[in-house]
Amino acid sequence: MRVVLVEPSRNAADLVGQMLAARHHEVRTFADGHEALACIKSDLDVGAVITATEPHSMSGLELCWEARLISGSRRPIYVILMSGSTSEDRLAMALDHGADDILNDPPAPDELYARLRAAERFGRMQRELIRLAVTDSLTGMYNRRGFFEQAKGPCARAEQGAPQCAVMADIDYFKSVNDGHGHDAGDKAISAIAHELMSGKWHAGRLGGEEFALLLEGRVMAEATRIAELLRSRIAALRIPVDGKLLSLTCSFGVSEWRHGDGIDLLLKRADMALYEAKLAGRNRVMQANDAFASPSYRSIGRAVRGMRRAD
Repeated sequence: MRVVLVEPSRNAADLVGQMLAARHHEVRTFADGHEALACIKSDLDVGAVITATEPHSMSGLELCWEARLISGSRRPIYVILMSGSTSEDRLAMALDHGADDILNDPPAPDELYARLRAAERFGRMQRELIRLAVTDSLTGMYNRRGFFEQAKGPCARAEQGAPQCAVMADIDYFKSVNDGHGHDAGDKAISAIAHELMSGKWHAGRLGGEEFALLLEGRVMAEATRIAELLRSRIAALRIPVDGKLLSLTCSFGVSEWRHGDGIDLLLKRADMALYEAKLAGRNRVMQANDAFASPSYRSIGRAVRGMRRAD
């Protein structure tokens, strides 16, 4: 585990650092709390912070609080405060300031190692909870929440001028699969198609039912359309074994390109309108979004096609 150690005393820092290194932890040692905080912010592999009560220029309690703000729901960080006093008041104050645990200063080796084993268990559990919260259990793709969270960074870069496209995909006539072969067959079909959609270096998500989204960072419209066309042909060539037979399916695709001032919602909405157009044009095809898709007439068509897609 990568550990940030904050200890103003050089001798104490060397002692605790040697203890940590003896158990093969990577140690980043600081005397100054602000420097330690900068490291925690920039190094996403930091899994634990051990801070003395009074590092230079920032109290240990302050650093506990700041580290807790950084950790959030997407990044588990275990925070340990070292203190010469382990009174109940001191423990309560440490926990109130965001510490997960408190240690004697200087710590006994066995106690230090036990606290870090707890930190590793906490990190594993937190990462698994995060994974479950953002992953679709059937396909292994991002679920809607995970997809939108992953889109934040690429969308910020796109607003600074980097190219980016979105692709929406929907299985054609999927209702007939569930009605004719059962939901187990439907799950097989969704999993097989998801496998194809996850085959490249892009973010892929299952937004609901048989509807999928891809976020293609660094791609312009022509490139994204070629990728969507390749995926369309590969999905059409799939043969999925169901009830002793081979089931074939197709998907319709819509592609949109980032515009200045967009958000992920607008980007996907235009791709979704292009997808509606692909459905209206006969399905099993790729359509590009254009300016006309923002017009009132296309919005009314979109409402009509939503009903058609529910019957698909």
